[in-house]
Amino acid sequence: MCVSTWRLHSLNLKRGKYRPFLGFMPFVLFVITVLAFMSIEGSMTTKCVYAGVTYILWGTLYAISDLPFWSMTTVMSDAPQERAKAATCAMLGVNAGIGLSMTIFPYLTSFFAEGRADQGYLPAVMVLMGIGVVLMLNGFLHTKETVRPQGDAAKVTLLQTFKVVSRNKPLFIILAIFFMNLFTNIAGNFYIYFFTYNLGNAELMAAIGTITICCSLACLITPVLTARFRKRDIFIVLCVLEILARVGLYFTGYESTTAVLVWLTLIIGIFMMTNPLVSAMIADTVEYSYYHTGKRCAAITFAGQTFTGKFSVAVAGGITGLVLSFSGYVPNATQSAETLSTIFLFVALVPVVGDIVRIILLKMYKFNEEEHAEVVAKINRGEFDITHKI
Repeated sequence: MCVSTWRLHSLNLKRGKYRPFLGFMPFVLFVITVLAFMSIEGSMTTKCVYAGVTYILWGTLYAISDLPFWSMTTVMSDAPQERAKAATCAMLGVNAGIGLSMTIFPYLTSFFAEGRADQGYLPAVMVLMGIGVVLMLNGFLHTKETVRPQGDAAKVTLLQTFKVVSRNKPLFIILAIFFMNLFTNIAGNFYIYFFTYNLGNAELMAAIGTITICCSLACLITPVLTARFRKRDIFIVLCVLEILARVGLYFTGYESTTAVLVWLTLIIGIFMMTNPLVSAMIADTVEYSYYHTGKRCAAITFAGQTFTGKFSVAVAGGITGLVLSFSGYVPNATQSAETLSTIFLFVALVPVVGDIVRIILLKMYKFNEEEHAEVVAKINRGEFDITHKI
């Protein structure tokens, strides 16, 4: 997947290097998503093979669509503040989309379910994907690439691409910070169990969708803060605030559903504000590698974000299953006090570990706004410090 994605994104098309993908990939994603949700006739083996192939194909095509989407932040502007605004708008859409899907999808499936063997899943997916295509095309029509590498910087082989990334120290720190979403993902996996068994109401999961939509607006605060403070410093403060909120939730307990939802709203809102910072900081590292290697590789840089995000989700899923097994969890039964305590611990307090690690890593991150501005100025003057020949 990485090789095929690199080959596509290494093309310099007439309308830009990344923007053209925003024009045709929405239709490709619509088709593969519909295929993935289609019911087919055949043996169980045939159905499993079909499900596996369409799922893998969907993941590959999604990556091809996702990478130019985030890479656009590096070519729309080389100003950190403008990038922060772009990343914020993108993350606002992502978070709102996730929350909206969680909220309306059950209603759509229920609406289309009557008389259908697929319980309404396929038509519901087609409706959501139709909306998605319109929104993605809007991005294509209203964006423009203004920052482009010149000469040899635009010509990068696959081997050179990986060498460029391997020299990008700030990028690896940011990706390590992003990987710490692992603990938040684990907490998210436990929500359904927490609402079902600790609070006794599985329907409260819909509240998380609503909270996510509302808290996505917190992303709008990020550009306001980045205009006045360093992104790293903002990130550290947000981590500290999340730690305090999670400790507050843990010691408040879950006797009051209202109190739990208030704490979770605060926690999710804080977390939402960190996501645009990650994308904006990753975008800034493109100039770091460009300055030190003479090669500009935005797509593979953001491929690191996509891979890290998917890897974090996968690891979180495995850990969630192991924790449930060792805690004595029994499906569709009354859980023991030990199991309930474990579930609550992972929902409320375990993500604090990720915040602490993030703070340590952020202290190690030295490529601040001043250094980035200096590097951009030198690049614009044609001055490079090629410390590593690529």
